[in-house]
Amino acid sequence: MAPRKPFTRGFARTSNLLTTQIRQVGEKRGFAVARLLTHWSEVVGEEIAAIARPVKVGYGRQGMGATLTLLTTGANAPMLEMQKDMIRNRVNSCYGYNAIARVYITQTAPTGFAEGQAQFGHAPKKSKPQPTPEIRAAAAQTAADVGDNDLRAALERLAQNVYLKNKTQNVRPK
Repeated sequence: MAPRKPFTRGFARTSNLLTTQIRQVGEKRGFAVARLLTHWSEVVGEEIAAIARPVKVGYGRQGMGATLTLLTTGANAPMLEMQKDMIRNRVNSCYGYNAIARVYITQTAPTGFAEGQAQFGHAPKKSKPQPTPEIRAAAAQTAADVGDNDLRAALERLAQNVYLKNKTQNVRPK
């Protein structure tokens, strides 16, 4: 029986395995050069890469220059707007020719409207005001006639809460 030939030639770099798949996905969105996606921070710089990312390259009907669409948040859009020419020049240097004629900035959520909503948390709890000795004495006097200890303690807490609420509303206990 002949020895079996291995299907692979040993270890392969991940980038080599994924190059074809990345290129195919990039070409569907108009990125003829996948380097623009994979090395975005090197192409445009760390500051711009932190606030924007490329979404699409669209080609016009005449084929004269493409439009690069960048995704950013609302607060960063004016800063990117002022740097459009610089971004276009750096991206064109990545392509090697003047492939990008226009840079379009969008602020829409990349994942849909439901995921882009603001997150609302619970309001911080306010510190509960502590009853004064006068309120404690008035609450104890109110519940003094009750014979059961547990019931008396519960009524004292209830009376303290009522007197404390009335005090914050400028009503004094009797």
